[in-house]
Amino acid sequence: MTRIVILSGAGLSAESGLGTFRDVDGLWTRYDLNDVATPGGFARNPALVHDFYNARRANMRAARHNMAHSALARLSRAPGVTLVTQNIDDLLERAGARDVVHMHGRLDRALCAACGARWDAPEAMVPGAPCPECADPVTRPDVVWFGEMPYHMDRIEDALARCDLFASIGTSGTVYPAAGFVELARMAGAHTVELNLEASGGAFDEVREGPATALVPAWVDEVLG
Repeated sequence: MTRIVILSGAGLSAESGLGTFRDVDGLWTRYDLNDVATPGGFARNPALVHDFYNARRANMRAARHNMAHSALARLSRAPGVTLVTQNIDDLLERAGARDVVHMHGRLDRALCAACGARWDAPEAMVPGAPCPECADPVTRPDVVWFGEMPYHMDRIEDALARCDLFASIGTSGTVYPAAGFVELARMAGAHTVELNLEASGGAFDEVREGPATALVPAWVDEVLG
C-alpha cells in the first residue's frame, strides 16, 4: 500500500471564488491581518473580527466545490491517504472527501476561548455570545490565528514520517510549520510533488504548474492508475 500525504492550500479553492492572501482586490486586502487574524486583534475588537469571519463564512457558503476538490475527494477514499488542508472552508467535505485534517480549523465551527468547547457556528457570530458549555462570553471562530499552534500536528507529522508520496497543492509553502512538510517527507524517503499555479521554489522532486482544476484531476488519475 502506498502511503500518501496531501497538503492543500488556498489555491485549491481559488477557482471556487474564495480568495487567497495575495489577491489584489480580495477580502483580505481590506483588513490589517493584525486586527482580524491574531488573538490580540480579537481581544482589542471582537466585533471587527466577527464581522470579518462572518463575511468569509457567507462567501464560503455561497461557493461551490470545483473539480480539484472532487478529485481529492475521490483519492481520499483510497487506503493509506492522509488529506491535510490549510483551508478553513468546507469545500473538500462538500465534494465528498473523507477524514479531512483541518490544520487551521474550520469557518463553520465555533470555539470557546475559556473552556475549549467546540460546536457548529451560526451563520453570524457576535461578541459576547455565551458558550453553550460554560456560558463564558468569549466565543470565537474555531480557526488558527497567526501566533497560534496549528491543529493535529502530531497526526500530520506521524503521517509524513511514514509516507511514500507527498503532494503540495495550491500553497505557497512559505509559512511554517507547513513549509517544512516537504523536508519531513523527503527525510522519510518519499517522492515529493508540487501542483501549483506557479512553482514555490521548494525542494520538490517534481513540479507541475497550472490551475488546480486542470492539474489535480489528472494527477489523481495517475496516482489511482
